[in-house]
Amino acid sequence: MKRILRRSTLIFIFTLGFIAGMGYLTFQLIMNADDWVDQPYNAHIAGSGGLAQAGAIYDRNGEVLAQTVDGVRVYNENDSIRKSLLHVVGDNSLNISTAAQSMYRSQLAGYNLFWGLNMPESLRSSNDLTLTVDAKTCAAAYDVLSSYDKKGACVVYNYKTGEVICSVSTKGYDPNSPPEITEENESEYEGVYLDNVLSSSYTPGSIFKIVTAAAAIENIPDIYERTWSCDGSEDIGGSDVTCVEAHGTINFEQAMAYSCNIVFAELAVELGADKMTETAEKIGINMSFEVDGVKTAKGVYDVSDANTNQLAWSGVGQYNDKVNPMQMAIICGAIANGGQATEPTLIKSATDSILSAIGINKSGNGREMFSESTASQLDSLMRYTITDYYGDDLFGGLTVCAKTGTGEVGEDKEPNGWMVGYSKDEDCPLAFACVVEDSGFGFTYAGPVVEAAMIQAAKSLGASAVTG
Repeated sequence: MKRILRRSTLIFIFTLGFIAGMGYLTFQLIMNADDWVDQPYNAHIAGSGGLAQAGAIYDRNGEVLAQTVDGVRVYNENDSIRKSLLHVVGDNSLNISTAAQSMYRSQLAGYNLFWGLNMPESLRSSNDLTLTVDAKTCAAAYDVLSSYDKKGACVVYNYKTGEVICSVSTKGYDPNSPPEITEENESEYEGVYLDNVLSSSYTPGSIFKIVTAAAAIENIPDIYERTWSCDGSEDIGGSDVTCVEAHGTINFEQAMAYSCNIVFAELAVELGADKMTETAEKIGINMSFEVDGVKTAKGVYDVSDANTNQLAWSGVGQYNDKVNPMQMAIICGAIANGGQATEPTLIKSATDSILSAIGINKSGNGREMFSESTASQLDSLMRYTITDYYGDDLFGGLTVCAKTGTGEVGEDKEPNGWMVGYSKDEDCPLAFACVVEDSGFGFTYAGPVVEAAMIQAAKSLGASAVTG
């Protein structure tokens, strides 16, 4: 009798466990069905990498970026448009994980828990997706950036609404004819699946002087009354800090405009590691930002183990400093916006299922990066940099504030060329960031990319000032 009772108890326990397990699997299927469909091993389910029934993807003006024609996924007929938006739209594969066709594949394909991918056409709702990007602006930036045959990134976004107007990453490929990557050619295509706007960080060089300037404004009361002497080189902490030229006697405003390394190195040492770190943390250098649920790469500002010379170099964007392009656009947008950052988005309109998949609140204003007073003073410094140094004939008549940078990376590579900033025009409230790897001076390489993107973006937005 005891043996029968023991067996009955074991059978009951196994049965209860089986029922519980099936219940758990059913729950997971219901809650995570979309994720299951989006897995790489299921990309074949409906042909064209799972996109044979997928809705179309449009730019902000209704330009078709991707659509399904007779069961085949095709991309914009313009070569520059489809290549420029490869990392935003994606291709038939799931290799570009941050692209729309990877992140929202099940929603675009109209996957339904009951019908799967075989819902009758009469019951199928529209699964189209409209992005905030402007195809012409992306193509304009891509044409210049790709001409260098370098890796890089360019982003332009509306710092009032958060809409990303341009997001371009190189190197890439044509989504209509993706390459077959083998051991023989993998070096040629290294990094092509990575969206550098969102997922890469770089040595910033002099664009980091925005951070050092903010720290100086907030902690050195007489900063505008001081002058410095730059002879092109100075021993700080036992080793030289060098500058591109001997600037002579200059004030704070001129030091920013002429990008004097000596002044900003001295300021970093005077401010000290704690104040510099406090400002970098407040601005968000060491954190990720989010774009429709995708986290950007983090920047780096860590001088916890730095000696005096290394602390000095950190103030000019060297040492171990790193920043992300989208991060820098957000920071510049915050300066233009009186200190308040605005969360960027690439989604202009979508079905409820896609918006639900994003699962974030696109309410606009985010963290305060600068006080209103600090933002105003940085605005004046960056505006003076354009009017006094680079010239106000750039950007087709837009009123632009900017800073360039040349981030030295060593290893027999040329520097990262940077340009970041924003336009002050009310009908063109755009912040931008551009980096070109292994290139040279930011003004020489990143400048033309930004100029092309900003002029076309202004035209597309109907800005009255633009003449380029």
